[in-house]
Amino acid sequence: MEALESGARGLGLALTGQQLEQFELYYHELVDWNRKVNLTAITEYKDVQVRHFLDSLTMVLAVGPADGLQAIDIGTGAGLPGIPLKIVFPVLRLTLLEATAKKIKFLEHLALRLSLNNVEIVSGRAEELGHDQRYRERFDLVLCRAVAALPALVELGLPFSAVGGRLVAWKKGDISQEIEASRKAIDLLGGSFNRTVPVDIEGLRDDRCLVVIEKVGATQPNYPRRPGVPARRPIR
Repeated sequence: MEALESGARGLGLALTGQQLEQFELYYHELVDWNRKVNLTAITEYKDVQVRHFLDSLTMVLAVGPADGLQAIDIGTGAGLPGIPLKIVFPVLRLTLLEATAKKIKFLEHLALRLSLNNVEIVSGRAEELGHDQRYRERFDLVLCRAVAALPALVELGLPFSAVGGRLVAWKKGDISQEIEASRKAIDLLGGSFNRTVPVDIEGLRDDRCLVVIEKVGATQPNYPRRPGVPARRPIR
């Protein structure tokens, strides 16, 4: 895990021996399960360290340490970015939201193998769970990595954020048009565009950034709309 350890230092994070062992185990479980469940196209040892694990940890550039916060990772897939953040910030209270049953089984297995506490794994669609009072407007952090274009992502994510919380979206390339296209959705759903944080870490210098949206007011009760609608007909 040398590439991860070195990159984490660039983020101001000193990984412990135990954390590096957890990441090593995570890698092997990911690769083993990927042979039967489509979790990721990235499987090379160094690539997983940098493009999955380290990329997940770049959240600290936008938010800082996450210990003690309550976070939900929407469309988590193989547990990214939520589980790397949980490994590094063990007091983080984490909810992983995923709609695919086979990925849910992997996440349940992984949480046990890594001995992670205070991790809830939820099966379902964001459009439906966003109306569930157990999850609606409950979280300090809403994490969205490789989920959707920003206008749809805002509708999927902001309903989970408590007022005063933040949505963090991982993006790549020139996203100025995406941000402009999402402004109506951000305003309608109770958000406020905060900033874009560039990612300039060894191995990730490919025009990546984090988009930070603050939750400043309650989301109207009719949002999010039915499953599939935010992506097909984003708010404009």
